[in-house]
Amino acid sequence: MKKEQRIKKNDEFSKVFKHGKSVANRQFVLYTLRKEGQDALRIGLSVSKKVGNAVTRNQIKRYIREVFRLNEESLAANVDYVVIARNPAAEMKFAEIEKSLFHILKKANVLNKKAILSK
Repeated sequence: MKKEQRIKKNDEFSKVFKHGKSVANRQFVLYTLRKEGQDALRIGLSVSKKVGNAVTRNQIKRYIREVFRLNEESLAANVDYVVIARNPAAEMKFAEIEKSLFHILKKANVLNKKAILSK
């Protein structure tokens, strides 16, 4: 993911939390906020220290970024996404994380029709 596709500032996270919609499953919480005039998606990640040590937290973040990078064309482009990882994500492999993220992306209704048919 490019630097301009990341949400880093606290006030940007706060806007997504305050004005966005949220969906969740056991492993992740996803906040989405549609932004008019934005041509690329942006992603913010939050993995608490309760989930695991630094190595585990960074691995979860790498897996989440990779899922978004591989499926970028399937996702709505004018949306800010904030993903919060929960404890069960620490023991998951990449394929399980991808399946879980697709589950909440479908629930959030941000996937293109082609992506829904292929997964």
